[in-house]
Amino acid sequence: MNDLRKIDDLIDPQEGFVTFEQLRHENGGTFWLASELMARLGYDSMKSFYKAINSANKAMTGLGIDPFGNVQKIINADGSEDYKLSRFASYLVVMNADPEKPQVATAQAYFVAMTRQFELWIENPADVARVAIRQEIKEQNNRFFGTAQDSGVTAFDRFQNAGYLGMYNMMNVHLANKRGLKKEELLDHMGSKEMAANLFRIEMTKARLEKDGVVGQDGAERIHRHVGSKVREIVKESTGMNPEDLPVERRLPEVAKQLKLGHKQMTKLNGEHPTKKAVKQPKKKKEQ
Repeated sequence: MNDLRKIDDLIDPQEGFVTFEQLRHENGGTFWLASELMARLGYDSMKSFYKAINSANKAMTGLGIDPFGNVQKIINADGSEDYKLSRFASYLVVMNADPEKPQVATAQAYFVAMTRQFELWIENPADVARVAIRQEIKEQNNRFFGTAQDSGVTAFDRFQNAGYLGMYNMMNVHLANKRGLKKEELLDHMGSKEMAANLFRIEMTKARLEKDGVVGQDGAERIHRHVGSKVREIVKESTGMNPEDLPVERRLPEVAKQLKLGHKQMTKLNGEHPTKKAVKQPKKKKEQ
């Protein structure tokens, strides 16, 4: 723990500045309060900060780690909603917070330095965010195919490729070939922004299908391709690149393996005892 305090002091050298380790509580176990961490990271309200907490929960679910053993909702004496966060949950919250905030960048630097002590090499906070987005895609994809089926889709591969043709100007198998991957590996090698763009494509297509009702196979494909083309323009405007030319990122299961090791190490650090029960993942159709 002394080594962690030294890292904390090096990153936050300002006199009188409250560091991450100074925010920890020891009442019945080691934890951090989301409200205090929120203020430390430069957020104005719990409402805006909840997005990072929710992403942390999604990431833990994707890792097979029970979020309820790491994030516990509480009510403060003044009636306000708050959360007790384990060290690992705090780490995920920080890594999923807004990197444009200088306080977040400082906190992320602290956690990168801390994980190096455990010989865990996740230097890029966006890699952690990818785990949360990938889990959200899995969840949305299940609902997405249900909506597509209700709209009259029977050939799901054709329907799925319509979205890829709109967004990438090519089918998923051709995109995979271009990137030197198998089509089943595409999402696991996408960066956080590209993955988020695909999540947006899924959500917007689902909303359009729900609005239009039963449109049949051809109609659903036209909608999916149209939405994909709109997302393509957004990606080009925000990155200056065509979606198909975006870089191939580190394989996501490798990141997940490192995070699971990090969870074990951080739990041992403070003698915490989160639940060992893994989150059972329901069977889902593949999103490619």
